[in-house]
Amino acid sequence: MSEILQIINLTKTYDSGDRHLTVLHDINFTLQAGDTCSIVGPSGSGKTTLLGLCAGLDRASSGSVILNGVTLDTMNEDQRAQVRNQYVGFVFQNFQLIPTLTALENVMVPLELRGERNVQNQALELLGRVGLAERADHYPTQLSGGEQQRVSIARAFSNKPTILFADEPTGNLDEETGQHVEQLLFDLNRDAGTTLVLVTHDLELAEKTNRIIRIKGGQVVSDEITTLMNNN
Repeated sequence: MSEILQIINLTKTYDSGDRHLTVLHDINFTLQAGDTCSIVGPSGSGKTTLLGLCAGLDRASSGSVILNGVTLDTMNEDQRAQVRNQYVGFVFQNFQLIPTLTALENVMVPLELRGERNVQNQALELLGRVGLAERADHYPTQLSGGEQQRVSIARAFSNKPTILFADEPTGNLDEETGQHVEQLLFDLNRDAGTTLVLVTHDLELAEKTNRIIRIKGGQVVSDEITTLMNNN
């Protein structure tokens, strides 16, 4: 298996006047292609900051992020955006669908950005995979929270990502809907062979991945392989 994500001595510090707040300090880990990994920890521990750095949404103060063999450290925002468009998918807690676009159009956006052909049929197929083909013409406000998250999952997989980052993907959903969305996420991920990185407060969800990295106070306090597999 090839290395898909290398995090080397990663530190993130925010400057506010003469104060320095170190959110992450000297983080190290490596993920192989096809891994499923959860990042867990208390609120304020740096989980979402770490996810953003891994995905190239922000730059570290020091250390390196190597994503699919590409070193992100010296890249500007446009260059990092190009890497994200090529390799990365996202699922967020608050869905982040474009409100003026239908479900179908939301899923089509990444395909169009990549210059793909036949984007409508591809998007319809993905909506069918998440059970929403009949809701393709509905706008986000006409969809339930669970349906919006299913659209966002279809969108995330539309550009055939090498790695998928999910930030509290069931955080705004009730338990039953959340479990359905979880299963959908793992099923699509397994079928596509994508590497999955989850940030979650939900230990039950975390244990469905094959690796759990715990952080506290901006540092890794444990890194363990789980006995449960992600297709349970």
